[in-house]
Amino acid sequence: MAKIVKLSKYVKITVVTLLIMAVGKVLMYAYSEYESDHEFFKKFNEKYNVFALLMPDDVKFADEEVPFDDPEILERFDRELLSNTYFQSQSLLYFKRANRYFPSIERILDKYNLPDDIKFIALIESGLTNAVSPAGAAGPWQLMKETAIKYGLEVNDEIDERYHLEKSTEAACKYLLDAKKMFGSWTLAAAAYNMGQGGIARQLSRQKVSNYFDLQLNQETSRYVFRILAVKEIYNNPRKYGFNFRKKDLYQPIPVNYVTVDSTVNSWVDFAEHYGITYKILRYHNPWIRDLKLTNPNGKKYRIAIPKKGYYHIMSDIKGVVPDFNDEMENSTEHSTVE
Repeated sequence: MAKIVKLSKYVKITVVTLLIMAVGKVLMYAYSEYESDHEFFKKFNEKYNVFALLMPDDVKFADEEVPFDDPEILERFDRELLSNTYFQSQSLLYFKRANRYFPSIERILDKYNLPDDIKFIALIESGLTNAVSPAGAAGPWQLMKETAIKYGLEVNDEIDERYHLEKSTEAACKYLLDAKKMFGSWTLAAAAYNMGQGGIARQLSRQKVSNYFDLQLNQETSRYVFRILAVKEIYNNPRKYGFNFRKKDLYQPIPVNYVTVDSTVNSWVDFAEHYGITYKILRYHNPWIRDLKLTNPNGKKYRIAIPKKGYYHIMSDIKGVVPDFNDEMENSTEHSTVE
């Protein structure tokens, strides 16, 4: 009987405590709801802060110095650094996607002997997504159809290799090498990637200058190289600009195998099912496939990325038997596509 009394007292104390806490919360809410503007903004100022950013001492693009002794140049860089630092959601997505896709881009830049900084062009062009611009530029490198075809990509209703990460990166490398040869600097080559080689050439001639930082250009191109520089600075110094994440927070590469196709594919849906995935997953890993079928009259060879088992639940749920990857498959841990 004594134990029952003690328990009853404990329950009463607990109930009273909870009631007091509930009333306190109501009173706190009522106070915050009706407090004066002065009190409200005093709390706001105590808890919310936005800081000016310290300018880095040395900023370069592909080993080319940025003339920060010119105040106009410094202010243009400051603008882009502030814009990208305080657009936190976008910049954090840059970090996440870059972890997945930069390794593939870096290998190709190295193959063509291009500076590593070139990878940031893709980052600011598309955010490493398969974006399509109002002008019709497409893919991670935002290539126009005519430019893509000129540099060896296939673009038609069934296949659009502007959406192929590796192939579009190679096309961008070739374009930038041509621009560097034409203008003699990587900053001008990058500006030409945005404005076009002809546009930059005309402005250099009209204004009688020889480098990007002396040119008066349209707003988009005048900001372009500075956006690259700002994103590079933040990417290389995330903690300095308030970005905190762990390795596991970043998007990891999804291992894939490759199967070669050199004939007609009547249905990519059936093709995907044969390999234990859906058409959606097939397109996710091969976004350059643009139709439900592949005519392929000339027997061209295409390498189709198939994700390894265990990364999508559908691969175990889909009906039919998933074939074992045999000699026709090329094993790889690379992820060859862009979201």
